[in-house]
Amino acid sequence: MSGSPGQSSGEVQLEVSEGVAVVTLNAPQRRNALTPAMAAELIATFDEVDAREDVGALVVQAVGKSFCAGGDVQTLTDAGRDPAAPEAYAGMGAIYDSFYRLGQVRVPTIAAVRGSAVGAGMNMLLAADLRIVARDARLICGFLKRGIHPGGGHFVLLSRLIGREAAAAMALFGEEVDGEAAVRLGLAWETHDDDAVEGRARELAARVAKDPALARLAIGNFRKETGPPGVSWEIATQFERPAQMWSMRRPTD
Repeated sequence: MSGSPGQSSGEVQLEVSEGVAVVTLNAPQRRNALTPAMAAELIATFDEVDAREDVGALVVQAVGKSFCAGGDVQTLTDAGRDPAAPEAYAGMGAIYDSFYRLGQVRVPTIAAVRGSAVGAGMNMLLAADLRIVARDARLICGFLKRGIHPGGGHFVLLSRLIGREAAAAMALFGEEVDGEAAVRLGLAWETHDDDAVEGRARELAARVAKDPALARLAIGNFRKETGPPGVSWEIATQFERPAQMWSMRRPTD
């Protein structure tokens, strides 16, 4: 595997083979929770992918038992003290920018999801164009359980896939979804045993990656024609930000 220049932590890894870029979240010790530094590495890696004309598809996967546990606890704690403080605001913004950047990658993207995806981790998989998930995956919005208003355009990303009713069940009422339910709801294309998820994602990616130029052209129009209805993702992110800052600023028991 190779990383982008300046990526010395090893928490984000990049492999390119036969037109398919595989980006791996590699911080299993904290269940791949996103820190501002890791988010910056992700953005740099997506920039590198976009700069390579030989890449026609991208797969996002993760090492360990969790796809992504959301925002790093320390980052959330720091932001909770004063969400409007410059460092806290920038740190949370970097996390938002990482999955928003995934949604802007110039090639079709697939999230290969094993284990749990929570909060910002859900936003990461929702940002992809397609999802392949494990049967025993645990897909959890989780924001309200933490006492935090959802951020990053979460309502838009979720509801555009599964509709208002299911989005309410998950985002407001805390319903957890496994692989079978994810497929039934339209939250994933397929569900497989844990050890088959990443292989299947690469298999699908390889199909479109055979013609990188066409893949880039097609995905641009696909997103424009099928993108978020009503409120755009970008607007939703800004709309949610003050509410999330308020929720994080409240005193905790």
